[in-house]
Order: sequence, then C-alpha cells, then structure tokens
Amino acid sequence: MFAPNHNNFKQKKMKILKFCLLLGIALPGVMIANAQTAEDIIAKHIEAIGGKDKLSQIKSIHTESTVAVMGSEGANTSNLLVGKGFKEESEFNGQKVVQCYTDKGGWSINPFAGGTDAQAMSDAQYKAGRDQIFVDGTLAVYQSRGGKLELLGKENVGTVSAFKIKETDPDSSSVTYYFDPTTFYVLKVARTMPMNGQDVELSMTPSNYQKTDFGNVVPFAMEMAFGEQFSLTYTDRKSVV
Repeated sequence: MFAPNHNNFKQKKMKILKFCLLLGIALPGVMIANAQTAEDIIAKHIEAIGGKDKLSQIKSIHTESTVAVMGSEGANTSNLLVGKGFKEESEFNGQKVVQCYTDKGGWSINPFAGGTDAQAMSDAQYKAGRDQIFVDGTLAVYQSRGGKLELLGKENVGTVSAFKIKETDPDSSSVTYYFDPTTFYVLKVARTMPMNGQDVELSMTPSNYQKTDFGNVVPFAMEMAFGEQFSLTYTDRKSVV
C-alpha cells in the first residue's frame, strides 16, 4: 500500500478553491457585458460616429459620389437640410433621376420609368426613405420622435456577428439595423418597401467609414439593394458639413 501524499492533496484543493473564486468574480462581469440593451448599443453607436453634441451641430450636409447600376456609372449629389428635407440627383447617360423627401412628403423624377415630370410618392414609398432627412437616419432622434427599440439578438453580416436592432416609429413603420459589436458602426440597414406591385427588401450596406473635416464619421462607400431586382453602388463619397 502507498501512503497518501497529503501535501499534493492540499495543493490540488487550494487550486480548485482558487479557480472557483476566480470564476465567481469573472462570471458577473461576463453577464454584465452580455446584458447590453438596445439603448446601450445605440448610445455607443452615436458616440462612435461623433457624439450627440457634435451631431446636433450639423445643420446641412452636401455629398458627392459616383454611383453604378447595371453596368452604368454616373455622378450623384445629395443635399440634406437636417430635419427638413433631403434631395438626391443621379445622372446616367444624360438622364437625371431625382428623389426628394421633406418632413411632410416626397416626390421623384425617373425618366427610366417612363416619366420626366415630378411624381408624388406613395405613402409607403415615402416612409421607406423619409429617414434620410436626419443625419443618421432616426437613430440620433428616435426618442424625441417616439420611436421604440427592440434588440433581436445577433445575426451574421458577412463574417461579423452583428447586433440586430429593430426601430419602430409611432405609425408602426419599422427599420432594422445591424451594428458591428467592436466599432458600433452600422453594417447594414434593412426595411420593406413596395416596388412594381410587390414588397421587396431594401437593404443598405455602408462601409469604408472615415472622419470628415467637421469631425463626424460617415461611410465613404455604400451598396443599396432592392431585393433581387437590382442594386446601386456608391463609391468615392465626399461629404461637406
């Protein structure tokens, strides 16, 4: 018979006790880290793109970029008067497509759809794009507009396991945002909109985030997809605040 080694037994017991104590200390921290709310994530996002104070100072933004669709490339310009209106113009082969949103309604001109006169947007079309009259969609002003947030867990956007948050306006229209858990930049925005008699998912995937001369952070590239029908790619974006 071998005599038990009491010293080894005591050492193992102490290691187990130490491990349990460390685990007890670490677990609450892990639980707190994982218990982020939708409001926490939005607050971190706002801070990441410049902070609430800086964003509130922005009154207008002029943006120029190159836009490509179905093999054609053209110039794109947009002008934002914060909270009041947004107008975007894209030119392809001498034809100009115009979209305009205000705080009350919207209109568009699309010669590729057979018309050269301004046409009023339907209510559903207007709701799908009206967020553009704000600096960062409605994320910076969702509370004052009566919007509600819902954290839907995580979902992959490319290789990133992104936070998925649904924002619902008082009129029940909604949009879903996907946030990078490291940078808290928006990786994707998705909502449903009517097109050619059917509902399609409008998704925007911004990228190449950079700081402007004013100090806020914006995406310098973006892809906008209308279901599986077609997509627009914006590059070389330059914004002047």
